[in-house]
Amino acid sequence: MLMPNMVTTNIYNSSTSPIRVTAVSSGRDLREFIALPWKIYADDENWVPPLKLERRMHFSSFNSYFKNATWQAWLAYRNDKPVGRITAQIDKVHQQHFGKHSGHFGFMEAENDPAVFEALFATGEAWLKQKGISYVTGPFNFSINQECGVLVEGFNTPPSILMPHSRPWYGQCIEDQGYRQAIDLLAYWIDSKDFGENRVMAKLVKQYTNKIHIRPLNKKSFKSDLEIMRDIFNDAWSNNWGYIPFSKEEFAELGAALKPFVPDGYIQITEIDNKPVAFVVILPNLNEVLSELNGKLFPFGWIKMLRSIRLNKIKTGRIALMGVRKKYHNSPIGLAMAYMMCAAARVPVVGSGIEGVEMSWILDNNKGMRSMLKSMSAHIYKRYRIYEKNIL
Repeated sequence: MLMPNMVTTNIYNSSTSPIRVTAVSSGRDLREFIALPWKIYADDENWVPPLKLERRMHFSSFNSYFKNATWQAWLAYRNDKPVGRITAQIDKVHQQHFGKHSGHFGFMEAENDPAVFEALFATGEAWLKQKGISYVTGPFNFSINQECGVLVEGFNTPPSILMPHSRPWYGQCIEDQGYRQAIDLLAYWIDSKDFGENRVMAKLVKQYTNKIHIRPLNKKSFKSDLEIMRDIFNDAWSNNWGYIPFSKEEFAELGAALKPFVPDGYIQITEIDNKPVAFVVILPNLNEVLSELNGKLFPFGWIKMLRSIRLNKIKTGRIALMGVRKKYHNSPIGLAMAYMMCAAARVPVVGSGIEGVEMSWILDNNKGMRSMLKSMSAHIYKRYRIYEKNIL
C-alpha cells in the first residue's frame, strides 16, 4: 500500500557498509517506520510516545499537506533490525516562496552510529538530487507549520505538546553530514505567577486600553474565528524565516484536532475598531497525559485526556500560536497587544491549575518578542535547530 504522493525507490547500496536502507512502500513498512522511536528512546525518560493512530493519520491522505507535496520515506537496517529512519520531501508551496530547487528532510531518528546517519542522508539526498533539488533544509515533519527542528539544548525535560524531542547525538551527527545551522528556534518557560504580569508593560497598556479590545474565541462561531486567526497568522508571519502560509485545510485540520482539548479562554483575539488584528492560542500540555498512554488512544486514552482537562489535572501549558498583523510590528501598540492577550488568558489558564507555560517556538532573531518575554521573567529552556545544505 503506497502512501499519498510517495514514489518508492531504494537508492543506498554499499558493499562496505553494514547498513541497508530500504524504501517505505507498504502499510507494514509504515508501521515499522512509526514504531522505530520506541526503540531509539527506550532509555530516555523524557521522551513522550506519540499516539500511533495520530501518526498513521499524519501519513495518510487525510493530511492536506500531500495535496502540494511529493515525498519518500526510508528505514535503515543493520542485520535486518531497524536502526534509523528519514524522509525527503518536496513542497510546491515552499518552492513558490523559496525557489524550485528547495527541498527538505524530516522524521529523522537513528541510533548513535555515524554509518546509519551517512546511509540515511546519502539516500535522501540522492532522491532529492534526482528531482532537481540543490538546497535542503530540515528537519520538518513535514513543514515549518508542523513539528520541526532538532533539539540541541534542554534534554533534561520532556517536550511540550506538538514539539519534538531528540537524542543528544543528533545535532553533531547531522553536522557530520555537511549540514550547517540555518536558524535556531527557542522555547521559553515562564511560571504562571509571572505570566501576563509586568509593571513596566502595564504602564504601556494603559495608553491603549480604550483602543484595544480583547475577546475569547467564540466556539459558536468556531469556523469563522478560525479563519480570522489563519488570516492574521499568514500576514503576521509572512516576513519570517522559512514562512509558508497556512492553507484553509491545514488550519481547519489543526483546529478540529485541538478543539475538544482547549478550555474556554485559552484562545484570545484582539480587535481594534472592530477589526481582528491579533490572536494567541494556549494549549494545555497534553503530553502530560500522552506520556502515560504509550501511543494507545483506545480504549481509554481518549477518555483519560478529556478527564485530565476537565478535572484540571494538567499542570503545564504552551503558547503554540501568536500573531500580530504586520502593520503593528515594531510598534508600542503591537507590543501592548501581545502583552494584553497574555494577560487576558492568564485568568482562565491559572484558574485551570496551570503552573507553568512554555512559549514556543520563537525565532532566534525575533528581538521584539524575545525582549517582551525577558521583561515577563521568561527564560530560554530549550533550543531547536534547523539545518541547511547545498547538495549540488
